[in-house]
Amino acid sequence: MHITVQRDKLSNAVSHVSKAVSSRTTIPILTGIKIKTDDEGLTLTASDSDISIEVQIPLEEAGEWGVTIHQPGSIVLTARIFSEIVRKLPSNEIDIKVDERLVTQIRSGQAEFTINGMDASEYPQLPHLEEDKVFSVPCDLLKSMIRQTVFGVSTSEMRPILTGLMWSLEKGQLRFVATDSHRLASRTSMVECREDLSFHNVVVPGKSCNELVKILDDEQNPADIVVADNQILVKSKHILFYSRLLEGTYPDTTRIIPQGSKTEITVSTKEFLQSIERASLLSREGKSNVVKLVTLPDGSVEITSNAPEIGKVTDILMPKVMNGEELKISFNAKYMIDALRAIDSSEIKASFTGPMSPFVIRPTDHDWMLHLILPVRTY
Repeated sequence: MHITVQRDKLSNAVSHVSKAVSSRTTIPILTGIKIKTDDEGLTLTASDSDISIEVQIPLEEAGEWGVTIHQPGSIVLTARIFSEIVRKLPSNEIDIKVDERLVTQIRSGQAEFTINGMDASEYPQLPHLEEDKVFSVPCDLLKSMIRQTVFGVSTSEMRPILTGLMWSLEKGQLRFVATDSHRLASRTSMVECREDLSFHNVVVPGKSCNELVKILDDEQNPADIVVADNQILVKSKHILFYSRLLEGTYPDTTRIIPQGSKTEITVSTKEFLQSIERASLLSREGKSNVVKLVTLPDGSVEITSNAPEIGKVTDILMPKVMNGEELKISFNAKYMIDALRAIDSSEIKASFTGPMSPFVIRPTDHDWMLHLILPVRTY
């Protein structure tokens, strides 16, 4: 194999695929990045058997040169060393030559590296998915939907299914749900797809979702998403992102969302967030991270936190609207802060059904987002 490639494009592609390289694999070849050439350009692939990422560098794109292929071929190079070399090369052109003994020569400007490669034929094949379940989402929307929910996935392996983000599609409405059984985040959006296309219980590992957010661009380019039995594939521009799905049945979360409410508070998202953040300064130190919310007869809301060894904080907030019964409730400040940061509206409505029941936070100007938090028993 012999190619000349633009450094920036190669560096970009290497940083994308490196996200799928495992540091703790027992299969030596998976510590590498597979580099393969064909008539269309250069393709880099990496996989840790949970996530696989493939990035293509075309010969040229929009009139800009990408890669020249002098002699086609393929090689696997150790990811850690290869990515460091590419990042530190001096010139904008990189020349890569592989001989029949898999010795790889990387040249740029006055610098030259010689490293040993691995046989690309031993690299595992990427899964071939039947493309009968396909729909499109703009990249920026997909990123924000993941960001607004993925923080709610469980970090405990006690119930592995909860470490994933549940995707479902019904009548053109895509829904993401995350829960760790103490809180829940849900986000929906209309997407482009066939009318008859629907699926449920597609659970994508939280780790995969976080990596996907890092490699998608912020533009409105559509990402095509293919859902198969145990894999999901996201295609965007020159990137293919595969992730395995979690096995098992995701709990039916619709049953735990309260339908009515006894107390409702409408409040500025920013003011509420800042108030909870102030209260959590002490609760964090006290390790419990519990904040108490009390509605007062004059229509204001008192937010307090108490850490016995350190002290106490009290914050008064004037809601825009408050109606219903008086309320005293305690909750985990971090869960509330995560939810409020994910909401992109200026006002929220919090609906409570009592001091020991889950409560719901929704934006006031749309209904495609919902956060549910379980209170903490403090008395």
